[in-house]
Amino acid sequence: MSLKRVVVTGLGALTPIGNTVTDFWNGLMAGQSGAAPITLFDASNFRTRFACEVKGFSAQDYLDRKEARKLDRFAQMALVASDQAIADANLDDESLNKDRIGVIWASGIGGIATFEDEVSNFATGNGVPRFNPFFIPKMILDIAAGHISIRHGYRGINYATVSACASSTHALIDAFNYIRLGKADAIVCGGAEAAITSGGVGGFNAMKALSERNDSPETASRPFDKDRDGFVLGEGACGLVLEEYEHAKKRGATIYAEVAGGGMTADAHHITAPHPDGLGAMNVMRLALEDAAMNAEEVKYINVHGTSTPLGDLAEAKAIEAVFGDHAYDLNISSTKSMTGHLLGAAGAAEAVACILSVHNSAVPPTINHFTDDESFNPKLNFTFNTPQEREVKAALSNTFGFGGHNASIIVKKLQ
Repeated sequence: MSLKRVVVTGLGALTPIGNTVTDFWNGLMAGQSGAAPITLFDASNFRTRFACEVKGFSAQDYLDRKEARKLDRFAQMALVASDQAIADANLDDESLNKDRIGVIWASGIGGIATFEDEVSNFATGNGVPRFNPFFIPKMILDIAAGHISIRHGYRGINYATVSACASSTHALIDAFNYIRLGKADAIVCGGAEAAITSGGVGGFNAMKALSERNDSPETASRPFDKDRDGFVLGEGACGLVLEEYEHAKKRGATIYAEVAGGGMTADAHHITAPHPDGLGAMNVMRLALEDAAMNAEEVKYINVHGTSTPLGDLAEAKAIEAVFGDHAYDLNISSTKSMTGHLLGAAGAAEAVACILSVHNSAVPPTINHFTDDESFNPKLNFTFNTPQEREVKAALSNTFGFGGHNASIIVKKLQ
C-alpha cells in the first residue's frame, strides 16, 4: 500500500525556560538555564536541592478551578500544552471529522505527586482509609490522553505510551505510523511529566543519577563536559499536532515540517546503564534513517539524548560516529537538556519541538555549560557548545533513550 505523508501543523510548549512555543525557542537560542533551587517541596535535606521547574505556572490560569483540582500537575500541564498545539493547528474546527482525530500522549511516571500525597495521608491517619475519590484517575498516566480527548471531542485513536525517557518519542512515532497508514487524519501527541517531588528527587538521588552541584544549579547540566556529574531533573509538557499532508493542505493549515521516519530498539543490556558501545543507539538511528529512506548525509542536526551523565553521553557520541562516519564531523549536535533539564517522559516531545523549530528557523540551539573539554570525545565532533549556530537544517534527528534500554529516534525535515 502507498503510505501517506505526515506533517506537523501545531506546536505547544510548557517548559522550564518558557511557557509558550515562542518563549521556549527564544530561551533555547539565548542559552537560558531553567535550573534553580526547588520550590515545589522542602528539599533542604536532600543531596540534590535544585531542579528545572516550570516557572509561574498556575493551573487556575488555564483551567476551571474545580477541574484543575481533579488533575495531577502532570495532567494539568498536558492539557495546557495540548491546548496550545490544538489552537496553533486550528484543530477544533467543527467541520473536521473528530472520529478521525486521535490522541497519543505519554508520561514516564504520571501522577507521582498524587500518589505520594494520598499514601502519606493514609500512613499518618491512623490507618483510616480516607482516600480522595479522584486518587486513581489523577495518578494513572493514561488519563492525560483521556482528558485531552474529552476536552476536544476527539473520538479517534486514544492511549498513552510509556517507556521512561523515550515515552513521548514513542508517542510521536506511533502517531506518525497510524496517520501514514490511513488510520487517522490527525493525532495530538506529546508528553507531560511532573516528578519534582520528594519521591522523584529522592529516588533519583538514591540511584546517584542526579547532579549534586547545589552551589551552582544553573551550570549543573553540562552534557559532554569533563566535569559532568549527572542529570538535572525537569518537568513540563510539549504537544504536537501531526496530520496527513493532503488533509492539512486542503484546510490551509500552517506546516512546520514533515515527519520523515522513526526507529525503535532495545539495548537488551542493563536496566539503567546504556550499552557501553552505544549498540542500541546505533541501531535506532540506522532504523530511523532507513524508515525515512534518507542518507546519513541529509541529516544536519542531531538533538541528542545527552543527559550529562558520564556513561550515557560517551555511548551516544560513539554511536553517532559509528552511524554517520565522516559526516558526523559536519553535523551540529546539541543537548537542549543543558537548558531544560531532563523532562523524563516529556523529553522526547520537547526535543522534537526543538528539532522542528530548528528546521523551520534554520538555526541550531546550543549545548550550554561547557567549561572543560573531555578527551574521551573526538574533538572533531561539533557539540554546538555555548553559542547557537545559524544553519540551514534540511533534516534533524532527535534521540531519546529510557531506563530499561528503550531507544527511540525520530527524523523531521523541511517540506518539499
